Amino acid sequence: MSIMNPTDLPKSTTATSHNSVHNLAENGQQEQQGKDQAKDQTVGLDFIRAIIADDLSTGKHNQIVTRFPPEPNGYLHLGHVKSICLNFGIANENNGLCNLRLDDTNPIAEDQEYIDNIEKDVKWLGFNWNGEVRHASSYFGQLYDWAVQLIKQGDAYVDLQTIEQIRLNRGDFTQAGTNSPYRDQTVEENLALFDKMKNGGFEVGAAVLRAKIDMASPNVHMRDPVLYRILNVEHHQTGNDWIIYPMYDYAHPLGDAIEGITHSLCTLEFEDHRPFYEWVIDKVNTPAKPRQIEFSRLNVDYTLTSKRKLKKLVDDSVVAGWDDPRMPTVAGMRRRGFTPEGLRDFCHRVGVSKNDGIVDVGLLEFCIRQSIENVAPRGMAVLRPLKVTLSNLPEAMTLKHARHPNVDLGEREIPLTSEIYIDRADFEEVPPKGFKRLIPDGEVRLRHAYVIRCDEVIKDAAGNVIELKCSIDPETLGKNPEGRKVKGVIQWVSASAGIPAEIRIYDRLFTHANPEDGDDFMQNVNVASQTTLQAFVEPSLAQANNGDRFQFEREGYFIADEKDHTTAKPVFNRILDLKDSWKG
Repeated sequence: MSIMNPTDLPKSTTATSHNSVHNLAENGQQEQQGKDQAKDQTVGLDFIRAIIADDLSTGKHNQIVTRFPPEPNGYLHLGHVKSICLNFGIANENNGLCNLRLDDTNPIAEDQEYIDNIEKDVKWLGFNWNGEVRHASSYFGQLYDWAVQLIKQGDAYVDLQTIEQIRLNRGDFTQAGTNSPYRDQTVEENLALFDKMKNGGFEVGAAVLRAKIDMASPNVHMRDPVLYRILNVEHHQTGNDWIIYPMYDYAHPLGDAIEGITHSLCTLEFEDHRPFYEWVIDKVNTPAKPRQIEFSRLNVDYTLTSKRKLKKLVDDSVVAGWDDPRMPTVAGMRRRGFTPEGLRDFCHRVGVSKNDGIVDVGLLEFCIRQSIENVAPRGMAVLRPLKVTLSNLPEAMTLKHARHPNVDLGEREIPLTSEIYIDRADFEEVPPKGFKRLIPDGEVRLRHAYVIRCDEVIKDAAGNVIELKCSIDPETLGKNPEGRKVKGVIQWVSASAGIPAEIRIYDRLFTHANPEDGDDFMQNVNVASQTTLQAFVEPSLAQANNGDRFQFEREGYFIADEKDHTTAKPVFNRILDLKDSWKG
């Protein structure tokens, strides 16, 4: 999917249209002309940006204010990245504001660890929020006052049915719900009961506050939804100030209104919730009237984006935490070595629409490779070492070579000694057809060094190859051999100067393109999604700082692990291999 990037338009486009409409408001013909021009400018924009451009050009809004409102009950994942890029991107494109608001209305599932990582992830992705981080819990006093207002208006009541009774009486898509026996209590009775809820007069689950709307509504979300419930637990922000907590669907629209949000951008599963969003705003009669707009969520094959299910992977020790490099969390992708530039590019390429679909994970990998290619220094690593003795190398030497073939990243020193390691996959006693690497009595070039010939194969008692005796062609350093062609080129590392390193090779976490296919998504977990190798790397790689990315020549893109890597004990994670199969 290809969608025109609004940032490709001149930054003054929207502002010019907006100003022209207002400055010429008394001239009907010129005003209409300005509106028509503004509408023309929306051609090629996604439908949300087109709405916003129109709202600015017609003067409905003078400034755009969006928000990113995650619940701090887990780590942010790939699906959140799309929402972050959309909300912050739209604000940035229109000289607007974007708030970071934590919708912390369920302290049972929330934790300060999640809050800290949400802030870290948004910053790492390259975005800055407006002012301080906001919390729905900061508005609890106002939300309570508005709940009292709804009771006084006859728009809310306290229900003493059990949660199970409420669920059963709600009906379904084919059958209307049944009115609660407490629905017609007086305002005075409801105020007293709500006060009793607030002050600990009920056990958890014994009472809830519900909106009074329509139990026969075809939209089940409008069948007297719950506004408040009793939890009686300590909140990570407000302590023990409250034992009743607002429901998300009640707190969210009012939080938007309090913050003056102009466009509340949600994924499609909230489309059926929009009538209640608008009902709350209308009944409370907030000064600000935010507009909810829904867009399709980001679904990528071989990827799971459910915080509840990702948490199960963590809790069941299927992965080593939320930041495991196999996880589709922002923390996991960061540790894996994905770049913020690549993730932003991916979201731009996917675009924004109303239609749900599945995005090929190959597109994501393509964007990550594109973002790394010209910034990752090169280096050599041998992941599965096989010893090679160079019988006629006169003495140890130091070769110098560029850190990148196309970008000036300086030079690196590569020690060459009489004993080196090559990868076991680069030697075959009985080569398959088309094999272009080292064979008995065959030649191959050591990358950046000499052409070598395999003179002898040494095996252990079990017949396993444990060493190769080879000779160099001393006339081939930096030039081709005379009178013959040598096609193969292999990487190598000095056995004495090379540095032992732990290399972690990651594959997809799930074996099925749809991880949730079947009765239990856990059955689709790829048990071979991580392989740990004891390798050797050239010295320049061992000096890496945590988070430095490289291309290991012929092997793939790697990153020095942000937690475990040290220069004394290097640890590298494979970001992706070099192969790019995505065709676009």
